[in-house]
Amino acid sequence: MPPDQPLRGIRVLDLTRLLPGPVATMHLADMGAEVIKIEDPGAGDYARSMGPVRNQVSQFFVAVNRGKQLLRLDLKDAAQRAQLLAMVEQADVLVESFRPGVMDKLGLGWRVLKQRNPRLVMCAISGYGQQGPLAQQAGHDINYIGYAGMLAQNCASDGVPVLPNLQIGDLLGGAQAALQGILAALVAVKMGGAGRLVDISMTATVMAHNIMPLVAVNNGAPAGAGADLLTGGVPCYSVYRTADGRYMAVGALELKFWQTCCDVLQRPDLKQRHWQLGQQVGGADAMAVKAELIELFARRTLAEWSASFAAADCCVTPVLSTEEALQHPLFATLVSQREHPSEGLYWSVGQPVQFHG
Repeated sequence: MPPDQPLRGIRVLDLTRLLPGPVATMHLADMGAEVIKIEDPGAGDYARSMGPVRNQVSQFFVAVNRGKQLLRLDLKDAAQRAQLLAMVEQADVLVESFRPGVMDKLGLGWRVLKQRNPRLVMCAISGYGQQGPLAQQAGHDINYIGYAGMLAQNCASDGVPVLPNLQIGDLLGGAQAALQGILAALVAVKMGGAGRLVDISMTATVMAHNIMPLVAVNNGAPAGAGADLLTGGVPCYSVYRTADGRYMAVGALELKFWQTCCDVLQRPDLKQRHWQLGQQVGGADAMAVKAELIELFARRTLAEWSASFAAADCCVTPVLSTEEALQHPLFATLVSQREHPSEGLYWSVGQPVQFHG
């Protein structure tokens, strides 16, 4: 078995749509699993038509469904439902993302599936979990991160929440949590245990990873908008606009990095004005130093600052566009252009987890 295909021999039935489930099963396919994506015979996965469509399907659909076999089944039809149940007998994993209760109504609930295959791992991804006060409510990423207290923290000093362009609820709460649960359950089965239902609540997962705001609450002093250690409350961890309207990311959180950063900025007088030396997070002195850095970074272009910091080990880097990131040497082995049968060439980001023999 090739080192980069540790899941070779695992068969996955994917009944999911849109983003969380398809990303989870795509990663399983990247690691060698055989993934059969099952869609209804009508519109199928909503992602097919979400966003611009070149020929037949959107780039959204292309991006999250590579490496999968595609199959159409009407699960409301008795004969086609029986076909799925026969497939379950030979599968290791089934992943679904319907609203809680839908699989039971289709006659495909956990009790039915585990009778067909006691070693099956079934993963159910939903916004609020299979049980609980909001189990039957619809939702999207914006709702999940809003309930979990994350969205309220993702804002500038004006206090207005800003929507992140990384779908935290869908990708951390859904896709990554599903991968974690599926792989753990597969290990249990491979060690001789029975199959199990993996219940993924996207909102609960975001809540469980909302670490820094939780720490602030436990310290008795939740910070205001844009005023915490990692949200803009210190000059050594912030984003600064350059002369050409671009941005530099300053992550000089540790004192040693901050002092090196001050050397590059030719401001050694700022070395002792750091949160580890008593500077209050979000305080007047922190904001005063931040104002000085705003003025400093505005004097030179992104390219000039990038060149100045290139040899300095202090966590100060350019903020790249997606197009620039695709071309950066850092991702040379991860990013490639692929040919889709109907949509032509497209950029693809491969499996980020590397396995070595």
